[in-house]
Amino acid sequence: MNEKFYELPEEKQQRIINAGFEVFGRSDYRHASTEDIAAKAGISKGLLFYYFHDKRTLYLFLFEKAAGMLKTHVVDTRLGEITDFFELCAYAAERKCEMLRQSPYIMDFIVRAFYSQRESVSEDINRKVKDETANIFATYFSNIDFSKFRDDVNPKDIFQMLTWMTDGYLHEKQRTGHVIGFEEVMEKYRLWSAYLRNMSYKEEFLS
Repeated sequence: MNEKFYELPEEKQQRIINAGFEVFGRSDYRHASTEDIAAKAGISKGLLFYYFHDKRTLYLFLFEKAAGMLKTHVVDTRLGEITDFFELCAYAAERKCEMLRQSPYIMDFIVRAFYSQRESVSEDINRKVKDETANIFATYFSNIDFSKFRDDVNPKDIFQMLTWMTDGYLHEKQRTGHVIGFEEVMEKYRLWSAYLRNMSYKEEFLS
């Protein structure tokens, strides 16, 4: 899929990708215009659909592209050295914010895509998000010392709670039209992490 797109010069590929992030990040799927994407990318709409069969194909391609870019930026040597659950969560969140700060359209696109409802792509996105969440835990947390957790606490539940709180905060910011400040996001994230750490770790690991 998208073989013709990858035959393009890298600079032209990036223009199309950036245009897609910008237009889909500003409008919901239904109202985002492929004509606007083509115009911003400097190509015709017909040529855009030559590379991508239809609007849905382009959207799902961009979602996977954004998720892949985030994963590439987050996974580094330092990540594999961290053995504390909450330290790893905070480090990964900071790395994501670092990349998103440099590419604000990706942030807008991801948040809007994640919370898409009753759109023709919503079911596909929800399935991809669910699969990605499961893969993240299996991949990123392989070196974590889970013995720090109380016996009645499931680390996967704590990870899911952190994810929900962060996503809910971002969604509310977007819904009310507020600019998302990354320092503010990280401040909230550290606060939620501290609460959950105190609730879930054994007493000897809380010093």
